[in-house]
Amino acid sequence: QVQLVESGGGLVQAWGSLRLSCAASGRTFSDYCMGWFRQAPGKEREFVATISWSGSSKYYADSVKGRFTISRDNSMNTVYLRMNILNLDDTAIYYCAARRGGTSTRDELYDIWGQGTQVTVSS
Repeated sequence: QVQLVESGGGLVQAWGSLRLSCAASGRTFSDYCMGWFRQAPGKEREFVATISWSGSSKYYADSVKGRFTISRDNSMNTVYLRMNILNLDDTAIYYCAARRGGTSTRDELYDIWGQGTQVTVSS
């Protein structure tokens, strides 16, 4: 069973950048498709990005396309989310998640979740 720990969140000014990391324990990290989701105060959790086990397939929410980049390093058991040109609407708790099988934008299809990392964008 994979366990996930996110890091890299913090306070950043609008137009700034952050890189989130999600470290996975366990030897089967490369078997899993990975996703990033976020939840803002008072809102439902929403899809941000997903990447296939090989890294060859990536999908993004329209709201982050062109600004965020998801990547993974299977030798380091880590998935990343590079976030550029951050705006106030990006403020949320960011979660990484894992699932066996193909990429998905649906959070209910992910089996394993991290504890989340807070990203706060200030004006």
